[in-house]
This record gives sequence, structure tokens and C-alpha cells, in this order.
Amino acid sequence: MTPDPSPRSKWVAIITGAISILVAVLYLGLILVLDSRGPLQPPPPEALGFGSVGASRPAAGLTPRVWGATAAPAAAGVPPHA
Repeated sequence: MTPDPSPRSKWVAIITGAISILVAVLYLGLILVLDSRGPLQPPPPEALGFGSVGASRPAAGLTPRVWGATAAPAAAGVPPHA
């Protein structure tokens, strides 16, 4: 058997354990607050660049992109690849 640890190391272990429990409780509280806000909502179309109130067309050279859409042919009259 090993001798009992010094009183100082006992206090270090107790304080470290208390800090660990405090961090865990704060983390659970943060998660509780974040989860209570409800499900995430998608951003408005204006945030994705699909237009905004008062804007009739995008700036020169900038066109909104749709995910999964294919790009238009570079020159007019060029058929898309099959």
C-alpha cells in the first residue's frame, strides 16, 4: 500500500473536480438555451444573393447561382453537351 497523499494534493484534486463539474453544468445550460430556441430556419433569399427588396436586377456580371443548376453555354447557338 502507498501512503496517503499530502493534504495539498487532496485539495488540488477536489478543486479540479469542482471546476470540471462547473464546466459540465455550464455546457449543459448553454445547450439547453440553444435547443430551446427551436429548429433552425433557412436564411432569407436576399442573404443568398437571389434578389432583394428594391433591386430589379443584379449588378453587371453578377448573376444569382442555383445549387445544382448547370451553367449556360458560353456562346449563343452552342448546343449543350449530351
